[in-house]
Amino acid sequence: MPAKSHIELNTGANMPAVGLGTWKSKPGEVEHAVEHALRFGYRSIDTAAAYGNEAEVGKGLLESGVPRSEIFLTTKLDNPHHQRVADALEDSLKKLQTDYLDLWLMHWPAPMTAEYKADKSLDWLDTWRTMEKIYKAHPEKLKAIGVSNFSIKFLERLLEVAEVIPAVNQVELHPSCPQGELVEFCRSKGIAVTAYSPLGSDNSPLLTNEVVKKVAEKYNVHPANILISLQANRPNVNVLPKSVTNARIEANFKVVDLTEEDISELHGIDKTHHFRACHPDWTGWGSLGFPDCE
Repeated sequence: MPAKSHIELNTGANMPAVGLGTWKSKPGEVEHAVEHALRFGYRSIDTAAAYGNEAEVGKGLLESGVPRSEIFLTTKLDNPHHQRVADALEDSLKKLQTDYLDLWLMHWPAPMTAEYKADKSLDWLDTWRTMEKIYKAHPEKLKAIGVSNFSIKFLERLLEVAEVIPAVNQVELHPSCPQGELVEFCRSKGIAVTAYSPLGSDNSPLLTNEVVKKVAEKYNVHPANILISLQANRPNVNVLPKSVTNARIEANFKVVDLTEEDISELHGIDKTHHFRACHPDWTGWGSLGFPDCE
């Protein structure tokens, strides 16, 4: 099926199908990466308070010269900030040097202390209710709200009480972690899915996987382009490749139209090689109920 240029959120907004991720992008590099990506043609930038790079991302946005109105900007509420949601939003806006966010996500359903210990005096549902209130009261600051790293179990609990349906659920997706059931559940509820770690993280074995290499040779592209394109070809899904290297930033922006056979073969990798790149065992919270990537 063909790759798309955008996906439509349940707010009516269009979110680019390919954006620049900034997780693990080092200080001193991410500012340039954001600036270069935007000048090259990217129009979606993703960051998070937990990444510690919002200020540099903000500088890159400004130095790119691309009008803010043309950029879809996403950041996330950090785990220790569930008790100070409104202030956390203001902090992010200030660091990013912007008046508004196109999308603000709850990074994990795991309230924590400043020491990153579980804070079980707080319920992440209350955090969502506060995000809803801010979203309704300040549409000039928040264009959409959503979640990240939510399994079906957590989404079901959220949807029982939510007044605002999350616009997006950002989760790990790649051939060894396709999460088809979760993607379909989100689609059925009108929630878009953003794929992070589409390559399977740094030095991923997926880049040398024989199936990935075969499909890449078919289209005369790098294996990374196939892994990124796989997500861009899935309905209701967009994708966040990450790099701080100019050539790789440019290369990652190229997506190809995959056939149903290509997609089936790539998703078949999970039957023999499955793993999750980001599966933290949060102190006091366990693994948050995530199953293995089956």
